[in-house]
Amino acid sequence: MPDGSGHLAHPTGAALSAYDVVAVPVLLHRGGAVLHANPSMLRLLGCPQEEARTLDVMSLVIAEDRDALHEHLQACLSPDAQEPPAQAYTLESRQGVRRRVEWTSRACAIEGRHTLVVTCQDLSDMQFVQDSLQQLSQMLHQIIEGGPIPTFVIGVDHRVTHWNRACERLTGVSAMEMRGAEGAWRGFWTSPRALLADLIVDEAPEDLLRSTYADGDARQIEGGDGAWEVEQFFPQLGPEGRWVHFTAVPLRDTAGRIIGAIETLLDVTERRQAEEALRQHRNELELRVQERSAELRGTLHQLEAFMANAPVGVARTRGARIEHHNRKMAEILGWADDRPPQDTAELFRTREEFEWLRQRSTPVLLTGQAWRQEMWLRHRDGRLMWVQLIAYPADVDHIESGAWWLVEDHTEVRRAQDELRTHNEQLKATLSKLEEAQNQLLQSEKMASIGQLAAGVAHEINNPIGFVSSNLHTLKGYVGQLLELVGAYENAQTRPGAEAQAAVAQARDAAEIDYLREDLPALMSESEDGLARVKKIVQDLKDFSRLDQSEWQDADLNAGLESTLNVVRHEVKYKAEVRKLLEPLPLVRCLAAQLNQVFMNLIVNASHAIQGHGVITLASGPQDGWVWIEVGDTGCGMSAEVQRRIFEPFFTTKPVGSGTGLGLSLSFSIVQKHGGLIQVHSVPGQGSTFRVWVPVAGPGPDGTAGTPPERPWVDRQAQASLGAP
Repeated sequence: MPDGSGHLAHPTGAALSAYDVVAVPVLLHRGGAVLHANPSMLRLLGCPQEEARTLDVMSLVIAEDRDALHEHLQACLSPDAQEPPAQAYTLESRQGVRRRVEWTSRACAIEGRHTLVVTCQDLSDMQFVQDSLQQLSQMLHQIIEGGPIPTFVIGVDHRVTHWNRACERLTGVSAMEMRGAEGAWRGFWTSPRALLADLIVDEAPEDLLRSTYADGDARQIEGGDGAWEVEQFFPQLGPEGRWVHFTAVPLRDTAGRIIGAIETLLDVTERRQAEEALRQHRNELELRVQERSAELRGTLHQLEAFMANAPVGVARTRGARIEHHNRKMAEILGWADDRPPQDTAELFRTREEFEWLRQRSTPVLLTGQAWRQEMWLRHRDGRLMWVQLIAYPADVDHIESGAWWLVEDHTEVRRAQDELRTHNEQLKATLSKLEEAQNQLLQSEKMASIGQLAAGVAHEINNPIGFVSSNLHTLKGYVGQLLELVGAYENAQTRPGAEAQAAVAQARDAAEIDYLREDLPALMSESEDGLARVKKIVQDLKDFSRLDQSEWQDADLNAGLESTLNVVRHEVKYKAEVRKLLEPLPLVRCLAAQLNQVFMNLIVNASHAIQGHGVITLASGPQDGWVWIEVGDTGCGMSAEVQRRIFEPFFTTKPVGSGTGLGLSLSFSIVQKHGGLIQVHSVPGQGSTFRVWVPVAGPGPDGTAGTPPERPWVDRQAQASLGAP
């Protein structure tokens, strides 16, 4: 409600202080504009208090939720309103970020006015994200493992991640042998050869895919988002070899980058045998028509017997009619009375699809080649069946004589692929939430690290403040002496005489003017230096902990290393001498604040590794489009077992309560996010060196940047003992 000046009357500070210290987002309103939002709510809205108070409460949620929110507010604002239950709405910040919240409204009197107190609980809990990811991963594993279709999955590094039981039965190679290993080809070939999934992961060009499977008629699946299918003979599968129809589909992350591929395989040996037998019978039939017409009837009988017992659907079509078909064809399409529809177009979803098939297949059949297509056909009961249809010309010279159809039911294969695609999309969404949770964990670890260093930083600030304070005390005495001298001069001006001149001389001697001329500039210089040191420490601490450096930028890593060292100096200076061997570096495309977190973890760990007093060496340099940063110490070193586990989450060699075990794990993730690499060289009893490689141009579109160049390790302990700079 407006006050006498025409403005909204906002509650006073005294009425709001209790809400501002609450960690849960809270806002106050009386219908219409926001009266007040506490700091937690302002962070959720993404705007300052002044802007928040210009916003209508209805504008805080997305358009789809506004009708429900309006009803909720009307119910809350009515005089006889009961406490309504909490509601779930989608809140949209000023930056467009949407978050699902639990909205609770409670009416109360603030400064004698009926006011609604709204609390919003963020429902996007990190633990929920992690649990969902684990459940989806288990579900995907069960779907693949329990599926009847032979299936395997490889990652971007070509290592096998899934090799289901059906694939074990087809290849005779166990999942235990294949999982985690490179070279999925071992299940199908006796010597190395790229499988279709390998080529998909490598994003091989189309001409390479076709040339690699020239004998398998490699085809890109229409609308398959980069999926390919091939049919090929594998001589080492089984005692006589097997024909396999296989399909490979790329797996992509939320950014659309390929992170792996899934390949499904279908044993089509029986169908190929049927095709080959049909082809042989047709050739024999043509030959015998020319040579011995008397044998034609017997051959036709054999062909009909074969068709009747073929394991795939076979039909002879002419125009829009099916003139002949076998039992398998009737079984696939549900012709219980063994009578096909009078119009072949009834088998398709629409007549337009049937006409499309005729237009696409006729030019191919005229050349004498087979035409293949996976498509929907309609079962007698109305449901749709996903089939592979292969058409052969009945007579190349007379296309009007019709065609032979071979039909194989692929409905289960299609269903499995659709389920995998759906779960892959769900996994993408969960991975996106997990990445957000990981960023929150990274910031929490950073602030925890700053908290652990707070006492040392306070000591570093206290020292210069101490001598500045001492200098000010001395300066106060000097100023008092100078003021007495000024008073003597003023007295001499108003009452000149020998006595006044003597008083001036006495005051001048007491002030020791010559000494002050020397000491005052030194005093001021020392004070300025001390204040500059405090300013530098505070600025470095601010730069290190700031939350707004989330954009990729070109940064000087040497400057970041120096700034980080200044923050942790008190942690280090009593344990080790710090030696810097920093070469000039090019600007690096990076998230500078996150790399500073890595540097801090490595420097603090180096300090903790030193018993007594030692040397910490900071080195850097450019090399072949990369930069490297080394943090070495002359501490206790690490065993081979510890080195294998140091990047595992929650692994720590420190006593219980002295460390979270997340520092090096998060550092590894940050460097990996930059397309870089962390290397470790450690000798028990002599010390350790961590080397961070980061590409100058930042990671590529796929999140990687190749392999950094080779660089020998330097014996930092020997270097320290020689006193090298």
